[in-house]
Amino acid sequence: MKFIESKLKGAFIIEPDLLRDDRGFFARSWCRREGEAHGLYPDWLQCNISFNEKKGTLRGMHWQAAPCDEIKLVRCSRGAVYDVIIDLRSDSSTFMQWVGAELSADNYRMMYVPKGFAHGFLTLQDRSEVFYQMSEFYAPELARGARWNDPAFAIEWPIEVGVITEKDRSYSDFGR
Repeated sequence: MKFIESKLKGAFIIEPDLLRDDRGFFARSWCRREGEAHGLYPDWLQCNISFNEKKGTLRGMHWQAAPCDEIKLVRCSRGAVYDVIIDLRSDSSTFMQWVGAELSADNYRMMYVPKGFAHGFLTLQDRSEVFYQMSEFYAPELARGARWNDPAFAIEWPIEVGVITEKDRSYSDFGR
């Protein structure tokens, strides 16, 4: 597996090594030993699937507050998404900076999202599906969000947002 650290400390793009033959390929999507060697969280408590019917569907930017702040390992298992994370750790040198990457069923890439980050994605194809591995159980009372187009972050989304919930659309500016 290739662990590519992003400009946001502790956040990685992970690319599996595809062992190909005439049947197709085999790859590990997670290895506790390799993850721990890179300082990554090894034990996942919950897995989620997000299915999205339409291209241009935006989900995010979400996180959970302490004491249930989450680490996520995110992979697109069908279609393609533009996956975005924002560093919300106030003591970080990259506070309020973001990173985005295309995750797809074709490239097998994953985004490792540390605690203290907001996460969201925009679907690039119809019928896209995202699989999450989570370090914490969902705690609705600790769910938080920031607006996808908040000027404080200035995220550059690759296509127009067509489908978004009222909740995701109506978060106030970050820090207010």
